[in-house]
Amino acid sequence: MSENLDLVRSIYADWERGDYSSVEWAHPEIDYVFADGPAPGRWTGKAAAGDVWRDFLTAWEDYRPEVDEYRELDDRRVLVLVQHRGRGKASGLNTEGMKTPGANVFELRGGKVTRLALYWSRERALADLGLEE
Repeated sequence: MSENLDLVRSIYADWERGDYSSVEWAHPEIDYVFADGPAPGRWTGKAAAGDVWRDFLTAWEDYRPEVDEYRELDDRRVLVLVQHRGRGKASGLNTEGMKTPGANVFELRGGKVTRLALYWSRERALADLGLEE
């Protein structure tokens, strides 16, 4: 297993427990992207990424990703296929029992994540990468 895959797995070990406090893995100028979903956008830097993620989490109760699969795409990118879990605070929408397949693409260099693209639609992520499920 590569160092990149080890790092991504360690990030998800925290996230799956609902712990989003560590940003040691992120490059100071990380390119942070919500590629689709309710609020697509792009931000640069740890502070901006942290602000956007905190805003996202305030809309949810107990949001957690559940990993289906890790795929090393090459020596700098790791694709993580996930299921979104949680309940919307305003809507009460509960994703438990629903198919909510998403994907996240990590780009890494020098032991840090330089770009993180989050997708609510797994199909879109795979299409953007030129892959099939």
